[in-house]
Parts: sequence; structure tokens; C-alpha cells
Amino acid sequence: MRTAYKVRAYPTPGQAAVLNRTFGCVRLVWNRTLAWRSARWQGERVATNASQANAYLTGLKRDPELAFLGKVSSVPLQQVLRTQQKAFTNFFARRARHPRF
Repeated sequence: MRTAYKVRAYPTPGQAAVLNRTFGCVRLVWNRTLAWRSARWQGERVATNASQANAYLTGLKRDPELAFLGKVSSVPLQQVLRTQQKAFTNFFARRARHPRF
């Protein structure tokens, strides 16, 4: 027998601020990395692997305009790159659509 639980979180204002900041940074990393991958593919016809995407994320964190990326946990930022890599793998295997912004 399977059991399901419905849970709802009620973060404090401080926790909500941290979550909102993290979600915003994840969205920014997804969009910037997707644009970078697309530009590389259209310009040079070069596929991007996970280690190159991680190096790109490191470059983003070193950019003075994006210094706030270093203030959030790196785990969600790295996870978004793994998710994007899987999305592209599924796209090229014709199991999914092209990842969107």
C-alpha cells in the first residue's frame, strides 16, 4: 500500500528572502548558460559538455556584475547545469523538445 503525504512549508521572512534569492540566481544561471550553449552551437557547431558548463559557471561567479552568485549555495547552481545537460541529452535523443528560456 502506498501512502501519500501533503506538506506545506511556511518560511519565515528571512527564509523566504533566501529562497527567492536562490531561485532568482538559478533562473539567471539557466538562462545565461542556455544562451551561451546556443550561441556556441549556432556559431561554431560545437557541443558543450558538463565540465565546460561548470567552467562557464565559475566564470559567471567571477564576473563583478554577477558577484551575488557567490552569496547563494553552489549546490542549486550546479544542479541546474546537470538538469540542463540532461535536457539537452534528451533533446538530441529526440525524447524531448529543445530547452527553453
